[in-house]
Amino acid sequence: MAQYDKPGLERRMAGAVESLKGDLSGLRTGRANIALLDPITVEVYGAHMPLNQVATVSAPESRMLSVQVWDRSNVTPVEKAIRSAGLGLNPITDGTTLRLPIPDLTEERRKELAKLASKYAEGARIAVRNVRRDGMDSLKTDEKKGEISEDDRKRLETEVQKLTDATIADIDAVAQAKEKEILGQ
Repeated sequence: MAQYDKPGLERRMAGAVESLKGDLSGLRTGRANIALLDPITVEVYGAHMPLNQVATVSAPESRMLSVQVWDRSNVTPVEKAIRSAGLGLNPITDGTTLRLPIPDLTEERRKELAKLASKYAEGARIAVRNVRRDGMDSLKTDEKKGEISEDDRKRLETEVQKLTDATIADIDAVAQAKEKEILGQ
């Protein structure tokens, strides 16, 4: 039985693109987006929990996020977690609700965010190349075992390379679109 698994490679490469989209959705572009707070974890009840497990996040206005904390005793840890997340947000506490005005992005901050978007994209490209390497290795193994011929290996390697090229083109397109959005072009 051959080890080469084309659907598996496609799924793993698509996963790298989806992961990149998730990472990029958390980058602030000047508009309120609840995904901005997804990476934040809060230390409550002696454990680190995702913010969305201790509060409800909403975007009541285009330049404001609202965090409704469920347990009054968690308001201070949630506020501390948001302040220390490095997102440049300063929560305004109002009972169990935290209001987060989204400040205008400075040109310098826009450039930093664009660099971060590029870094995320490069991480996704590396993940895709690793998947390609796994696919190529399994083809060579299959050929050595005599399960496929040299011609089949070469044909399938070309297929893997085409899939890799297409996925990296998707990654580049997603990253360029996000950079344009960040830089306000």
